[in-house]
Amino acid sequence: MKSLNEDLKTGNFKQIYLLYGEEAYLKKQYKERFVKAIVPEGDTMNYSYFEGKNTNQKEIIDLSETMPFFAEKRLIVLENTGFFKNAAPELAEYVKDMPETTHLIFVEEEIDKRGKLYKAVKACGHIVELKRQDESTLIRWILGIVKKEGKQISESAVRYFIAKVGDDMEKIQRELEKLFCFCMERSEITVADIDEICSTQITNHIFDMVDAVANKQQKKALDYYYNLLALKEPPMRILYLLTRQFKLLLEVKELERLGYGQKDMASKAGLMPFLVGKYRTQAKAFRRSELRQIVEAGVQTEENVKTGRMGDVLSVELFLVKYSHK
Repeated sequence: MKSLNEDLKTGNFKQIYLLYGEEAYLKKQYKERFVKAIVPEGDTMNYSYFEGKNTNQKEIIDLSETMPFFAEKRLIVLENTGFFKNAAPELAEYVKDMPETTHLIFVEEEIDKRGKLYKAVKACGHIVELKRQDESTLIRWILGIVKKEGKQISESAVRYFIAKVGDDMEKIQRELEKLFCFCMERSEITVADIDEICSTQITNHIFDMVDAVANKQQKKALDYYYNLLALKEPPMRILYLLTRQFKLLLEVKELERLGYGQKDMASKAGLMPFLVGKYRTQAKAFRRSELRQIVEAGVQTEENVKTGRMGDVLSVELFLVKYSHK
């Protein structure tokens, strides 16, 4: 991100940018900043936007060859085209010798670093992965937004807020807007306000469900499941998140056995550092062999549903019944 900010600050733009990664908020922000910086506002003649897997390579090449209209630069933004997952040989060859007046910005969810286009862009452009931000970065960002709104919030309340709503920056921004409206007459935002108005991320419900399974509280585990169904969560998504949770517990348990510290465990397991303690505590309720068995059962349950051997709602219910049984 430092290199992107530097380019925006100096105005020395690369001809091609590839922005990819999990953090949709950052991809959107940088895309909009580059559009604003490269082409004047309202210049529809020299700005083009393409989205989706039906984007035509030849059309992009033809447009790239067109001289800007009464301007120095032409900008083409291409979003979620799949060019970096599927073969895009024509474009990969073309970008090596593109007119200096044309700039391309690719914004992608998935990429294949072995692909020809990725290698071509790496050679003549700039590639930046925009990952989910760590806890300290999110805390600084949230405190900055709160201060700009003329409000106050303690760091401990910010940590609680992140644990409740998750680390997705778009969701964090939406939940902050709700908090600002809710606390309009007051300057300080409290934990009570967060509990009152903010939506709990589904992974928190899954964590509670796994806790119920660990404590052999079958009714409680099923109640959590039925509540998620009432909130229109698809059974297969619930199963995926449950299996993922048990897989993370297995990974944390194994890393702890190997003597890794909390920071390294967070990095290797892809967890926020402040969550590692919760995962370690939850993992203690299970044996490694038990966690492995549950993960395998989750995969098998998914296969049973996909092959039509069992209905989705019932299959997850039976999964929970089996592993929360005393």
